[in-house]
Amino acid sequence: MRCNLSKIMGEKRIKISDLARATNINRGTLTRMYYDEATRVELDVIERLCNHLGLGIGDLYEIENSDA
Repeated sequence: MRCNLSKIMGEKRIKISDLARATNINRGTLTRMYYDEATRVELDVIERLCNHLGLGIGDLYEIENSDA
């Protein structure tokens, strides 16, 4: 699974600190999501991000094809 937060934030020119302030999401959580290093994200965090950024869950996360 891949998190597209960095791409979305780049397109919208939003900084992690600004997004953390606007959504009341911990900056560390957003940083891990930004660098696609988060192994677990609470559903309310995903919901707040999607609502704030005007996205669907499929825009924020996508399943990568694996050959495994």
